[in-house]
Amino acid sequence: MAGHGGRGSRGGSPGAQGYLQPILTSCRPPRRWANMAAVDEPAKPVANGGGGGDEHDDDSDDDAGAANGAEAGGAAKKKKKRKPKKKKKNPTSQTEPPTVPVSQLFPDKKYPAGEEVEYRDDNRYRTTSEEKRHLDNINADFLTDYREAAEVHRQVRQYAQRTIRPGQTLTEIAEGIENSVRALTGHQGLAEGDCMVAGMGFPCGLSINHCAAHFTPNAGNKLVLQQDDVMKVDFGVHVNGRIVDSAFTLAFEPKYDNLLAAVKAATNAGVAEAGIDARVGEIGGVIQEVMESYEVELGGTTYPVKSIRNLTGHTIMPYSIHGTKAVPIVKSNDQTKMEEGDVFAIETFGSTGAGYVRDEGEVSHYAKNGDVGKVDLRLSSAKSLLNVINKNFGTLPFCRRYLDRLGQDKYLLGLNSLVNAGVVESYPPLCDKKGSYTAQFEHTILIRPTVKEVISRGEDY
Repeated sequence: MAGHGGRGSRGGSPGAQGYLQPILTSCRPPRRWANMAAVDEPAKPVANGGGGGDEHDDDSDDDAGAANGAEAGGAAKKKKKRKPKKKKKNPTSQTEPPTVPVSQLFPDKKYPAGEEVEYRDDNRYRTTSEEKRHLDNINADFLTDYREAAEVHRQVRQYAQRTIRPGQTLTEIAEGIENSVRALTGHQGLAEGDCMVAGMGFPCGLSINHCAAHFTPNAGNKLVLQQDDVMKVDFGVHVNGRIVDSAFTLAFEPKYDNLLAAVKAATNAGVAEAGIDARVGEIGGVIQEVMESYEVELGGTTYPVKSIRNLTGHTIMPYSIHGTKAVPIVKSNDQTKMEEGDVFAIETFGSTGAGYVRDEGEVSHYAKNGDVGKVDLRLSSAKSLLNVINKNFGTLPFCRRYLDRLGQDKYLLGLNSLVNAGVVESYPPLCDKKGSYTAQFEHTILIRPTVKEVISRGEDY
């Protein structure tokens, strides 16, 4: 989710080495799991023994009766013996579309690591330092949560990349991604507080063409993805408040290939430069140099790819997508250093337009402001809605569709009141000039004590 250079930050401070491939199947219809519990077969009927004659029968009859009785007794014993029910085995592969919680695919909770990159220069010692290894080990829960969220993100986005096509509505695409995230985290988010355990880290952004960030369809939106569109797909997954923020761009016409290549290369350059003691202003300079080395030819006109100078990467805090540090995507004099323990979203945006975005259009994204104290709210609808937000999202971003899903209605007056009071912050769509095209790629990185881990890295990007 984009950091906007014109806004204040919220929250407090605080090739793929080691990457294991995610478990995915080839494209095929959903299959039924073969390893189901065995069904007991009904016992075959057995002839009742004993009672074949009276006490005056001869010995042979007695013997026969005894034999029949023994058989009947044996049959009765056999009847009581039931085959032990086989335990249901966890599925070993994902369905299409994804529906199996990743916790079932990895019952030992050993989720794939991201791309682990050793530190360079003065920090090279960290890779083998026993002290730093110990610090890594005591953060085991932190890593497990982040790796689970990252695996959910990879599986959902890779399915989305294979199946999103022109002709689909943006609502269909957004809800498909969001419902898959809920299924794979195992939390539907309908029970009070369930969204806070795991699920969407922020709404699925689907920003088209000149719109760079922060657009998701509100209820009733009829927009349809077109063949000539360039769409940024930006969504977050969280487990226990640890948010993985990662984005990619889809285009269906080869004329946009250079635009996408420029932004992907710039993001990877920023990721490569990131690490302990790296200065964010210098990282921005590297990103800009790579980004602006590309050109795009559209309709016979050549356009330079420009870094969008008022969008930034950012730190990520527990349950808060925007921390206090920003990573510019143009060169700056910002001497802020990356530090051990930081979590960063390295995201870059390229444009064929002015390279500058402004607020435009209907708001869909919101988040409670974690820095605001108690505010006297006069509207009862605002008080009621704030209670819903506190219990279901906390400081996690949400959109209007999420309120609709929880059964809220006629909430706009209360929501606007919360925004005006500064309790909730709104995030309007951010757009360059009309007629231009923008692209985005983004990764989440963990600045661990021993290595830098690009937690969201996958085979796709």
